[in-house]
Amino acid sequence: MIARITQLFPLWAIVFSVLAYLQPALFVDLKSTIVPLLTIIMLAMGLTLTPADFVNVARRKGAISLGVVLQFSVMPILALAISLVMGFTAEQTVGMVLVGSVAGGTSSNVMAYLAKGDVALSISMTAISTLLGVVLTPILTGLLAGKAVDVPVTAMLLSLVKIVLVPVAIGVAINTLARPAIKRIEAILPLVSMAAIVTIVAIVVALNKDNLAAQGVAIAVAVVLHNGLGLGLGYGLARLFGFEPAICRTIAFEVGLQNSGLATALAMKFFTPVAAIPGTLFSVWHNISGSILAGYWSRRQPEESTAKPAIAES
Repeated sequence: MIARITQLFPLWAIVFSVLAYLQPALFVDLKSTIVPLLTIIMLAMGLTLTPADFVNVARRKGAISLGVVLQFSVMPILALAISLVMGFTAEQTVGMVLVGSVAGGTSSNVMAYLAKGDVALSISMTAISTLLGVVLTPILTGLLAGKAVDVPVTAMLLSLVKIVLVPVAIGVAINTLARPAIKRIEAILPLVSMAAIVTIVAIVVALNKDNLAAQGVAIAVAVVLHNGLGLGLGYGLARLFGFEPAICRTIAFEVGLQNSGLATALAMKFFTPVAAIPGTLFSVWHNISGSILAGYWSRRQPEESTAKPAIAES
């Protein structure tokens, strides 16, 4: 039952978004809970990780390195390029760049599993990109969007340490020290994360009701382009480097599916509600597109590649 509810995440995101749009009063007073909810998501993620997931980096450094490099280059650059082409305002642009500059979302792990990808690789990439994002997200946002709006890089970095690094580290420690207890609650962790993300999305929709009516369509187009190009380039570039299809599928999800809940929370904390719209729409859309792509790939068994990876897997 829990798994079924979690699999319907895109539906819940849409339902609560519509409810928040029609009845914003139900959610606007919950604005102060956005950061605590995100902290819960990061803690839940940490509880699914072990030190072994980070040790895997040494064994899979080629694929992980490529995935992380693409994550923090393709997505932020695409975000800025799309914003410039569409003539977005400074607030809209910083929101897009934030989405592009955060780490991969935990939904990439689920999609990789459904698509017959490499789940262990996906978990390792998400863990590493999450840790690197603590430093890279504020730096990239400052470099790419700093000319349009004042980006508090140091404040963002400190906030990310508290919101991301500390909860994840605590989660990993608890999972390591009390593994039997965590196994008993492991099945509900995705549900907890999903509920927190859906609530964050609903709050931001409620706060942005008027802005969504005026700007929502343009930003939705940008989000669909951003996500689609990220998935396509993630897969295509991984194939170009000679990796087998299962690994390419995994890298595609890691690159194209962002931790947009984090981008939304950062936008609300450091910028304006308008800057949170891209993250809000991305949270809904990337789970829909990811589910569709995972469903398609799940019906196609990945073939082994005869090409030798251009990045050594030593």
